[in-house]
Amino acid sequence: MRTLVVGDIHSGLKALQQVLKRAEVTPKDQLIFLGDYVDGWSEAVETVEFLLDLQKTHNCIFLRGNHDELCSDWLVKEEHNSVWLQHGGRATANSYAEVSDETKKRHIQFYKELKNYYLEEKNRLFLHAGFTSLKGIESEYFTKTLYWDRTLWELAVCLNPNLSPEDANYPMRLKHYKEIYIGHTPVTKMGKTTPQNFANVWNIDTGAAFKGPLTILDVDSKKTWQSEPVYTFYPKEKGRN
Repeated sequence: MRTLVVGDIHSGLKALQQVLKRAEVTPKDQLIFLGDYVDGWSEAVETVEFLLDLQKTHNCIFLRGNHDELCSDWLVKEEHNSVWLQHGGRATANSYAEVSDETKKRHIQFYKELKNYYLEEKNRLFLHAGFTSLKGIESEYFTKTLYWDRTLWELAVCLNPNLSPEDANYPMRLKHYKEIYIGHTPVTKMGKTTPQNFANVWNIDTGAAFKGPLTILDVDSKKTWQSEPVYTFYPKEKGRN
């Protein structure tokens, strides 16, 4: 069984279907989705429907992203968030415009059941964004940090590569886990389109909402599979650009 981690999808269903095929995913694999299933391209509803069907046949773990919470809040409260609309929410709102109340209720339940993090038996941590507690994930006081924080990634990027984990100055946050897998901050901001690794932190968000591809990474072998740049599937759309 492979453990495969999937980066931020942002409603890019066609890219998701392509990269799952390229990775030759089977029901024997464990799929860990890092969140942000919606907000970006036009297939928000279709993406969630696909994931709901996928979990019937595959071993899936769905983590919560900040965009998933924003979409859920909009569906539940029916209140427009202007900032959300400017950052991919408008495409999602349009996608939900013609669907039934039954579909909306099913999706609200999907968003409600998303996990804030997943820590597996090999001490590898998976979450959307980051955490700030020096004691580790279970001591994080503000749960929203788990899908909004960017400081964990910033810390890993800026860490002196010559600093050993045994050094007294090595960040306590990073000592608790063998590896940490996140999305949330697109590596395209660094001019990259492949997963990036600093210290023991791996960022799998390869900019699917913008000009990058969607990525799957095998956490054991570190082999990756990528879709074509997601925007090429939606030539008449702007995504979050």
